Amino acid sequence: MSLQITPISPALGARVTGVDLSLPLSADHHQQLHQALLDHQVLFFRNQPLQPASQARLAAYFGDLHIHPIYPNVPEQPEVLILDTERNDLRDNALWHSDVSFLKTPALGAVLSAKQVPPYGGDTLWASSSAAYDGLSEPLKRLLDGLTATHDLSKSFPESRFAVTDEERSRFEEAKRRNPPSSHPVVRTHPVTGRKGLFVNEGFTTRINELPELEGDAILRLLFSHATQPQYTVRWQWQKDDVAFWDNRITQHFAIDDYRPQRRIMHRATILGDAPF
Repeated sequence: MSLQITPISPALGARVTGVDLSLPLSADHHQQLHQALLDHQVLFFRNQPLQPASQARLAAYFGDLHIHPIYPNVPEQPEVLILDTERNDLRDNALWHSDVSFLKTPALGAVLSAKQVPPYGGDTLWASSSAAYDGLSEPLKRLLDGLTATHDLSKSFPESRFAVTDEERSRFEEAKRRNPPSSHPVVRTHPVTGRKGLFVNEGFTTRINELPELEGDAILRLLFSHATQPQYTVRWQWQKDDVAFWDNRITQHFAIDDYRPQRRIMHRATILGDAPF
């Protein structure tokens, strides 16, 4: 059976119906979801209650899964991390970022499941990196071509916030040891579609390697601002049991932290990708 795919923004985003994500995917639905992800970059599903095992199985159809070095996870399903405002310092999510871009092989994508959401607030925005790249002037595109940038875990996960106790410090130091800073192209080519997109983000990108610090910082500020203009974005208002599935190679996102002291709990399964080029 064909899925119903309804675009919700010109730049990116579509709502998908006609599939039960808690069940194993048929080959046909797998192919349709993969194509929809390439076409729309982020997919949204309503009323899809997922247990951690089902969420991990769904994500694993699209690649190997990542275990996050900092965030807690579901004990019986460690590939599913927990984002809970009563357990985590989530300020690093309240800025534009591309998940785990500090890895040598950053995430292909992620499946995010809403477990508890406030009655209002707590929306998430996604921005299309390809739409943002397309919106640049040709001279700026030529300037960026061939440049690389450093991505560092410590920018979003500083020691002052994530290494307070002895146990946290031990885990933090191990995370830094296993995840040293990585360099990636400023302009990334999508490995399937061939589309170019900006691959720098406020959450993890610290510098442009080939430029002096003053020039590099100015270019990064420009790109951070340009890439998140409203015309390149889509905004999702969460309901309990919603699921979002996005292509992390060609998007970035921002979880709005405007709902405290209300509680918000999300589960995320992150799919590993390949080295950007």
